[in-house]
Amino acid sequence: MIRRSIVEQSSHNLIDPLLEHARTRPDEVFLRGPLSEPRLELTWAQLAGLIAPRARELAALYAQGERVILIAPTTAEFVIEYYAAQAAGLTVVAVNPLSTPRELAYYIADSGASAIHAHPATAEAGETAAREAGIPFAALTTVGAESVAAAAREDLGALSPARLPAEHVATLLYTSGTTGRPKGAMLTVRNLLDSGRNGVEASGLTTDDRSGTALPLFHVFGLASVLICAVAAGGQLTLLPRFDAVELMRVMDTDRLTLVAGVPTMWNAITHAPEGEYDFSSLRFALSGGASIAVGLMRRFEERFGARIAEGYGLTETTAQATLNRWDGVIKPGTVGTDLPNIETKIVALDGTDADVDEVGEVCVRGSIVMAGYWNRPEATAEAIDADGWFRTGDLGSKDADGYLSIVDRLKEMIIHGGYNVYPREIEEVLYEHPGVLEAAVIGSPDEHYGQIVAAAITPMPGVELTAAEIEAFCRERLSAYKIPRIIRFLEALPKGATGKIQKREIALD
Repeated sequence: MIRRSIVEQSSHNLIDPLLEHARTRPDEVFLRGPLSEPRLELTWAQLAGLIAPRARELAALYAQGERVILIAPTTAEFVIEYYAAQAAGLTVVAVNPLSTPRELAYYIADSGASAIHAHPATAEAGETAAREAGIPFAALTTVGAESVAAAAREDLGALSPARLPAEHVATLLYTSGTTGRPKGAMLTVRNLLDSGRNGVEASGLTTDDRSGTALPLFHVFGLASVLICAVAAGGQLTLLPRFDAVELMRVMDTDRLTLVAGVPTMWNAITHAPEGEYDFSSLRFALSGGASIAVGLMRRFEERFGARIAEGYGLTETTAQATLNRWDGVIKPGTVGTDLPNIETKIVALDGTDADVDEVGEVCVRGSIVMAGYWNRPEATAEAIDADGWFRTGDLGSKDADGYLSIVDRLKEMIIHGGYNVYPREIEEVLYEHPGVLEAAVIGSPDEHYGQIVAAAITPMPGVELTAAEIEAFCRERLSAYKIPRIIRFLEALPKGATGKIQKREIALD
C-alpha cells in the first residue's frame, strides 16, 4: 500500500523549487517563447526577478487563500502570474482563455473569486465578466526588454514566499462538466509538488533536458505534467501559445528538444505535416495524454521522428497523474503503462468487487496526487473519493498480468447495443487503421429497437473521398456485427477542446 506523500507535514510553497534554481543556477536559461524576433529567453534569475515584484503587489492586495481567476495563453506571462500568486499564498483559478463572459460569471460565483487577471491578448471577456460581477480586473504586464532589465536588479533574497500547509489549495481547475455544471477540483501544494517529483522520477528528467509544448497551461496536463515537472527537474522549457504543427517541428529542431508533450490530435497533425530540413535526433520521447492514442499513429510517429510516444493516464482530479509507459522501459502500445511512483491504481468490477486480470471495470486511483475534493461540493467529493482515499475515475479499464493499464472508454460513453457493451475506443482503433481516415470519433445514437446503435464521425485525409459503404465494409472485416457503425458521417473537422481533445458531446450526426 502506498499512502506516503513526498511532501512532509510542514510549511511549503509551490515556488520553492523555482527559487532554488534561481539561487544555485541563476544564469542558466529556463524559459523560451516562440521563434519570433526578438525571441524571449529568460534565465532562472530573470524569471524569479519578474515574479518577485508581482508577488509583493499581490500580497498587498489580497489575503492568503483568496481566489483569483487567471486568464492567459501558454506564455511567460502565465508562468509569472501563476508563481507570483503562489508566492503570495493565493489560490489560482486558471480558466480557458476562450471562456465567454457567461462562463466566467459561473466561475466567479462558484469559486468566490476576488478578481480577474488576464493577459492583454485574452482580456475582453474577463474585463466584461469582472465589471458585471463587480470585482476588480487587471491586465497582466507583458514581458519585454525593459521589464527583464528591471528583473536583473531584483534582490531575490528579499522575496519571502508565504509558508503554507501542504493542504493549502494552490489551484482550482474546473472539470469539463460532461455530467453537469463544471466542478472545481482543489489541487493542493502537496498535490502539485508531489506531481512534479513523480514526473521527474518516471520520465528521467534532468537539468540537461529541454521540454516543449503548445498545451494550454490552464489545463492540468500542461500545468502539472509539463510546467511543474520542468521546474522540478530544472531543465529548459519552450512554450508555444498556440499549436501549429510546423512551428512545433521547428522548435523541436532549433531548441534541440528532448521531450515534447501533447495530445493525439497534435501527434496526428505533425505526423502528416510537410517534410522539411529538420533534425529530431535529440528527441528522447513524446509524452501523450488527454485522450487515447491509436496504435497506428504511435507507429507512424516513431517512423518519422525516431522517438517513441510514451502514453500516460491521469485526470484533473489526480493532478494529471496515475500511470505511464516508461520511455526507458517496456512500452506496450494500446496501454497507458504502469503505476507512477507513489501512486496506486486498481480496477473495480461492475459488481463492486476487485476485478481479475484482464477484466474490465472502473479505474480507481489512490495517492498524494488525488485532489483534496471538489470546491464547496462535499457530497460530490464523498461520491468520488471513498474513505480509504480511492478516487473513482469514471473510466473503464483493465490491467494485464504485468500491471499495464488499458483504458477501454469512459463509463458514460460506453454504448449498450441490444444488451451488448460496445466500447467506442475499440472501433476508433479500427477506423484509424484505414489509410483514408485522418480523425474519427465513435458515439452512441438512440435507437428504439436496440437502445443505442454505433455512430461514427470521420474526417477523411486531405484529397481523399470516402463512402459509408467503404467504411462499413472495412469494419465488417475486423469487428463483430454489433460493433459495426450503422451511422457514418463525414465531417471537414471534428470539434475539439482547448487541448486539442475531440469533444464527442458536440458532434451532431443529423
